[in-house]
Amino acid sequence: MRFGLDIAQQRLEFDDVIDRARMAEQLGFDGAWGFDHFVPMYGEGPGNCFEGMTTLAALAQATTRVRLFLLVTGVTYRHPSLLAAQAVTVDHASHGRLELAMGAAWYEREHHQLGIEFPSTGERFDWLEDQLEIFKRLFSGEVVSYAGHRFSLENAQMRPLPMQRPHPPIWVGGSGRRRTLPLAAKYADVWHTGPKPEYAELSAELDRNCEKIGRDPKTILRASSLSLSPDSFDELEPELEKLQALGVGYVTCGWPGQGRERVEAFAARVMPRYTD
Repeated sequence: MRFGLDIAQQRLEFDDVIDRARMAEQLGFDGAWGFDHFVPMYGEGPGNCFEGMTTLAALAQATTRVRLFLLVTGVTYRHPSLLAAQAVTVDHASHGRLELAMGAAWYEREHHQLGIEFPSTGERFDWLEDQLEIFKRLFSGEVVSYAGHRFSLENAQMRPLPMQRPHPPIWVGGSGRRRTLPLAAKYADVWHTGPKPEYAELSAELDRNCEKIGRDPKTILRASSLSLSPDSFDELEPELEKLQALGVGYVTCGWPGQGRERVEAFAARVMPRYTD
């Protein structure tokens, strides 16, 4: 297994965000990840919340090994071509350490507060499909066109090429059977969803979607999440063993309420027993 740490870039000063990313690197986590929102997602009242892609650009300069991503990047927040350009920039700034985790976005209230369009679920998945296809085409470096559901390209070309070829690893997050799993089968290098009781069933359905399009299901890494907040590590290890038995190869660890010492203890006492 590989492990990522949520650096939770809200209700902190920016120096603290950088400190958490550096700590993840020093403790042996594979990745440091944030979220893609503009207002705090938990806690009471207003507070700091730093924009995701520019945060990754800064973390690229503050770290040397840890991989960087947002779980997940909401498709509604940026034009697909803009996000592609930002991704290439962060990939170069980090010398090839970017992971691109995409989702259809969900936090309707935030959109309304900030005047960001929040279309229907079906339309957001149409946008997500456009985004994934635009990544594929623009990252080729060729002159490309695409007639999408909402977004299109016309004789477009983007340079430089991503450092990672053919592109940074693409994650698709979610568990929807009608749209998410088929999109993951077609585009994803990594599929992520929470540790649901039906995880095995969803993973098997992803396999079937891959087989329908002639793709080897083993080429998609399975990922899930783990809370580090339970009082005892004895509660965490059975969860990790369940995830391991389900074929999960990447675990994203939420920042615990107990803070830094809890993360350090997990990295020292638990993580080495499950790390590849």
